[in-house]
Formats: sequence, structure tokens, C-alpha cells
Amino acid sequence: MKNLLLLHGALGHSSIFKPYEKELSEYFNIHTLLFSGHGETDLPEQGISIEKYTEEVKAYLEKENLEEVCIFGHSMGGYSALCCALRYPERIHSIMTLGTKFDWTEEQALKESKMLDPESILLKVPKYAEQLENQHGTKWKQLLPAIAKMMVSLGRNPPLNENSLWGITIPVQIMTGDKDPMVSIEESIGAYRSIPNAKLAILPDTKHPMEKVRPNLLFDLMKDFWGLS
Repeated sequence: MKNLLLLHGALGHSSIFKPYEKELSEYFNIHTLLFSGHGETDLPEQGISIEKYTEEVKAYLEKENLEEVCIFGHSMGGYSALCCALRYPERIHSIMTLGTKFDWTEEQALKESKMLDPESILLKVPKYAEQLENQHGTKWKQLLPAIAKMMVSLGRNPPLNENSLWGITIPVQIMTGDKDPMVSIEESIGAYRSIPNAKLAILPDTKHPMEKVRPNLLFDLMKDFWGLS
């Protein structure tokens, strides 16, 4: 059986993949990774960066001695997976990304990072604040500004762009929802055109959160991409 690594997005949790694990386990040995600062893991003293998360993916593959790994990454998880494939392709068979943002600019990152203010979220979106505390404990208030700093760093110096994506030679499928306000169809098409061995899928009536994705729709795309039957 092949190995499948499921990677959550920023402020997400590996528990979001529970609805998928039973069916996928018929085809794969399932692995999940909690990025540092998420769930029960500690926030790194040196802060969070996409480079750190890339190294965490690499370290997990080495620790578990995984070869020819298939990876599904949601949002930032997909970005980290592609960065890992760019720098350390030897253990990765193929990657599917969903809702991964490629068009990072400093101006836009600064604007979006201001939305990650814990007190504002507590006041304006208390249900989301409750979800964050359930997933990450009381440190969610420290996790938000750490993620905001990572976003600004990405805006200033994105490691994935049209000049670097061509270096990813493994099979990749870029996917985005047609109702995702965070990731445009245009930037997904741009990434798809820049990666030599890429496919593209636009999911109908689909928003950004993993919880909003219809499992049957995603299963069908996974089965098609990985040739499952």
C-alpha cells in the first residue's frame, strides 16, 4: 500500500481529515502531521515560517522512513508540500493541493494579516474563536499573530512563483473552489501552467474551509488523480 500524508492549513488541524480517513485507508496508509503551533504542539521560539513548515514535512517523511509518498495539502499545507517537493523531491511521489494561495504580495499580506487579531475575532466572530480554542487551546491568541507574521514574510519573499514552480517535476494537481474568496481561479491557473507535470481542477460551489468541501467530490478527484479503483 502507498503512503498518503494529509497536511492541514494555517490555523487548521489534522482532525479536519477524519471524514476522509476511513475511505482513503482502503487505498493508503494514512499519515497526518500537525504543524508546530497547532493543536497540542508548541509555538516555536524562533517563530513560524513557511521554510520551517517545509522542514517539518521533510523531517516527518524521514522520521517515518516514507518513500514515494502521495501528499494532499489544504491551503498552507499544499504550499508547504510544494516547497518540500521543490527542495527535497526524492521522497515525494505526487501532490494534490486544495485552496492553496500562490499570488502573495506584501500589500495584500499586510491587509489579510490585520484580520488575524484575536480580540477582533472574539468580538466579531465568537464561534470561530471558540473553534480555534477547541483546536489549539488557549495559545490560539499567540498562534494568530505568528501566522500573520508568516503571511507578511510570504508576501515579501514568496518561495513559489513562476520562476521557481517550473522546478517541481513530480505530478501535481492544483485545485480550488469556485467560491473561494481567498484563492482566485486565475492564480491557480497560473500555478498550473508553471508546473510542468500539473493538472487543474475547479471545484463547483466550493468555499475555502476544508469543512465546507463535499467529501464525495474530493474523493472522486483523488481517485482520478491517483488512479484508485
